[in-house]
Amino acid sequence: MQNNDLLADRLTETLSDNTFFLEKAGSRRLVTRDLVHEEYRIWDPYRSKLAGLILKGSSVSIKSTYSVLYLGAANGTTASHVSDIVSEGTVFAVEFSTRTMQDLIKISVQRANLVPILADVRYPESYKNMMPKVDIIYQDVAQRDQAGIAIRNAELHLKKDGLLILMIKSRSINSVRKNYEVIDEEVNKLKRFFKVEELLDLEPFQSDHKAAVVTKKSQ
Repeated sequence: MQNNDLLADRLTETLSDNTFFLEKAGSRRLVTRDLVHEEYRIWDPYRSKLAGLILKGSSVSIKSTYSVLYLGAANGTTASHVSDIVSEGTVFAVEFSTRTMQDLIKISVQRANLVPILADVRYPESYKNMMPKVDIIYQDVAQRDQAGIAIRNAELHLKKDGLLILMIKSRSINSVRKNYEVIDEEVNKLKRFFKVEELLDLEPFQSDHKAAVVTKKSQ
């Protein structure tokens, strides 16, 4: 998608830096300003839960100078858009699969602010010496103990006034119990350590998912 004057006239900025809505022919598409090329990239909410969260009306604001710890970066689709947004910051992208890590490394070659880390998110101490404390932790992992993983990572890696965005995948936690019961249980775990700012359903972009946006409680 080319960056030109005509396109710029159709762009409206979102809360986050380098992120825009493209208004065209009565439709609205989410885009990020590409860090690598002179263009805007469509950010598909059906492939990226973070894009879905923004389109659902979240007030989350990601600044260009922020540092982000991305837990469960997979092959880097969403991580690359976060890299666009934090153009003056850094994305520390943690992934456990060696296969998908190959894709993530390929994406990072042209993105100096995207740092791939091969590690298990269940053990945040294993990458403690690879990064400073961050402004935002974004977690999207298919593990049973999703809230526990988020809490442990926040204890070690999140700044005092930092933000945690947890994509709760209920079917990865328990495929038998009711969706709302599983999500409520995970949110209650978070409430022991965090203040819940937002809790948003990701339908129609993702089924059986909710996004919890939380901040650390004052000690």
